[in-house]
Amino acid sequence: MWAGRILITAENERWALTGAQTTTGFAASIIMSPAEAGVEGTLSPDKTPDGRPGALIQIYHRTRRDLKTQMILRIGQCIMTCPTTTAFDALPKAKRRLKVGRSLRLFGDGFQKRDEMYGRKVWRIPVMEGEFVVEDSFGAMRAVAGGNFLIMAESQKAGLQAAEEAVDAINKRSKYAVLTFPGGICRAGSKAGSMKYKLKASTFHSYCPKLKALVPDSKVPENVNSVYEIVINGLDLDAVKKAMAEGIRATVKVPGILKISAGNYGGKLGPFKAHLKEVFESE
Repeated sequence: MWAGRILITAENERWALTGAQTTTGFAASIIMSPAEAGVEGTLSPDKTPDGRPGALIQIYHRTRRDLKTQMILRIGQCIMTCPTTTAFDALPKAKRRLKVGRSLRLFGDGFQKRDEMYGRKVWRIPVMEGEFVVEDSFGAMRAVAGGNFLIMAESQKAGLQAAEEAVDAINKRSKYAVLTFPGGICRAGSKAGSMKYKLKASTFHSYCPKLKALVPDSKVPENVNSVYEIVINGLDLDAVKKAMAEGIRATVKVPGILKISAGNYGGKLGPFKAHLKEVFESE
């Protein structure tokens, strides 16, 4: 997929994260969401262009055109409206550029001003609070979406605890990767298509513990009663592999975790492969 990366700065970390969390809403999976997006992490003031606390987010889509549309909509609705925020491009080396700020400038209704601040070309758009500063263009690059692993547990309690540990480990120790599902965890993994209806995706019946006695192709061991999926997007395959390794390492420490697997969709999900036993070699 194509990815954009945005640095949101604000008067304090609260508002930087508020802007980040709002902008990445309704973006769990491209199957039914208008985009895939997640919060990558925070930056201290000494690492941002304007010396204020920052938060990094990533937004993904199948095409550059659709990515540009989503970035314009989300920055315009969720960052420009958020108190004290500024939106900077966080992929300055990307060759492909999307004219996002240039499109958003029109909100200024003719009162907007082009400027150069912090060594970047920006638009200063008047808003009721003061002004919203947004970079003129944002980078876009080919990235990797859909890295995943499945946590098979003897109980929902054990599975959820392990999934939470995996999310915490990935967020703390991984770079350039995001988790797009609620709290980083998906409880309703899907397969491509449907056996009964005309759908893009449907419940991953082979990995539903409640169905293991009803379907002939169940892959759920007899003593597994709950399965959670961790889905990872990253700026490159190495970022996805490292995040997978961190998550799996944290997961298996939890009592009651019986097996780690993954959905590979017959190897047809995309050109990239991240074999579970090999992800640790990427570190």
